[in-house]
Amino acid sequence: MSITLDQVTKRYQGSPVVNDVSLEVGEGEFYVLLGPSGSGKSTLLRAIAGLTGVDHGRIALHGNDVTHVSARQRGVGLVFQNYALFRHMTVGENIEFALKVRRMKAAERRERRKELLRLVALEGMDDRLPTQLSGGQQQRVAVARALAHKPPVLLLDEPFGALDAKIREELRRTIRQVQRELKITTVLVTHDQEEAFAMADRIGVMNLGRLLESGRPDELYARPATRFVATFLGAANLLLARQTEQGIRFGAAPVNARRVEKLEGGREQEVVAVLRPEEVELAPTRDNLRTNFIANGIVEEQVFTGAFERMRVRMADGAANAHIASPNTNGGNGSAALLDVTRTQHEQRLFPLALGQSVAIGVRRIHVLPTPLSSYTAYGSDEASCERLSQHPFLVELASRMKTRIIKRSEAPLVACDAPASAPVSGVAVIAAGQKTAEQLQWLLQNGAGEVLVLPAHSSPPQRVLIHWADDSARRSTLAVAASLLRHVAAEAVYVGILPEGSGGESQRPFGVRTLLDARSEAQAVHGLEMRTELRFGAAADELQRQLTESQDPMLILGVSDPAQLRGTFGALFTSGSTYPMMIVYRPSKDSEGAVE
Repeated sequence: MSITLDQVTKRYQGSPVVNDVSLEVGEGEFYVLLGPSGSGKSTLLRAIAGLTGVDHGRIALHGNDVTHVSARQRGVGLVFQNYALFRHMTVGENIEFALKVRRMKAAERRERRKELLRLVALEGMDDRLPTQLSGGQQQRVAVARALAHKPPVLLLDEPFGALDAKIREELRRTIRQVQRELKITTVLVTHDQEEAFAMADRIGVMNLGRLLESGRPDELYARPATRFVATFLGAANLLLARQTEQGIRFGAAPVNARRVEKLEGGREQEVVAVLRPEEVELAPTRDNLRTNFIANGIVEEQVFTGAFERMRVRMADGAANAHIASPNTNGGNGSAALLDVTRTQHEQRLFPLALGQSVAIGVRRIHVLPTPLSSYTAYGSDEASCERLSQHPFLVELASRMKTRIIKRSEAPLVACDAPASAPVSGVAVIAAGQKTAEQLQWLLQNGAGEVLVLPAHSSPPQRVLIHWADDSARRSTLAVAASLLRHVAAEAVYVGILPEGSGGESQRPFGVRTLLDARSEAQAVHGLEMRTELRFGAAADELQRQLTESQDPMLILGVSDPAQLRGTFGALFTSGSTYPMMIVYRPSKDSEGAVE
């Protein structure tokens, strides 16, 4: 590999702006780091270049560890957005600068300069000053200068941002041709999705300092694993669905399971589905649809964009309740049930539409995200407590970032925990921390909850998330929930393995170390989560409490396979008046299945 990053972390004022990023870029590959402003992509690029240090992790170029090597000794080529040309030097002198520093002979410098000017289509402009060139030409000079000393790696930090659309497209084509001709390993940082699609062999999407997903552009677009990537790489509608043995349902409308992607997992649960606007079909009636019917609707907006018609259709029927987010909404409680639709000119001619017209909505393809966290349900014994909990700042922030909703459910039995719930639990149950937390957790698990978020009245967004599971039965589910949550939280993740104290625990140390390595490997390979690992000795609840007390703004994700473990093994965590959020993940083991019925 040309570039290898291993859990690279960079903090500013104690907060990670690059958070445990691991990445491999192959020889001659064009890799694009894509993300919004503040996602950490430029900081990561500067760390690869050696322009900023890292607080944790390792950086290797062509197999050599350069983590503590100066920028000049790394030998990479770097192109900035603002060109950074020497204004008093000609084009030729700018290109030859790095060669002069390396004491290359004049004849060889001139030959290299001519070669580079040909590559970037600026032949004959050797004697011009930067001020005599257009923006696009100046950026070509910056690229030529970066390539002059034949660096093994080329780094591009949003080099097209200051250029108009036509010049940007021409320069993209030029740089891609040069990169392919020279077979140079290249990393481009951008926030422009079209730019990433046009240039990348592979794309890595960053947000909140984490590398969320990495893959080929077509794979990330067609089969994203996260909500952020689904909505950031092009337009996408997010809807909640119910996974059943027969397939999935949007509200009361079943979808033909043979015409959608195969769903994994045996238990019935709420899932998040992605519908791309171009995959939606509109017809006069349900019988006219050639695809899966999901709802009826009314046309609310129409925009002509040339080759395509963009529309927004308000969903009716039961499926309206499934809607959580579209490209123009932020999710949460106030999202309108509007579905974004893109139609070709051929579709427009076959079925012309007008504002206010009723239509049947079908879908050609549905992609179900592999996330265990769908929506949130705030539980309380009365409406006032539900309302307070639904307005908790951390819960509101999570729902907004996850582009999902918070619903409120008042349940009187939550006080005594002595009667069934009025309806099965959907999504993540949320309760307020209190003296009866353990009893309320057990009651929710008995009523079908798989994940429960416990929130103290006053708690800050976490900066350090501790992950622990009681036994191996809960491992995979706990890692899946942790990965889903940590994509929306700017916090460091640490798995804490705990062995008994004394000689018994020491004899198990090799097993404990293997468990840590296996946990990190599974988190990376299966769930795309980078986390650190720590091995501790003692009683599980006491050791977790100690770690939480010593951490600044912590959170705990705890996996259990038996509800009795909450009051037995981990009872101390719920009686100490915790001031940190907790996510409880419950998946019954084969031996304990049916125990909570």
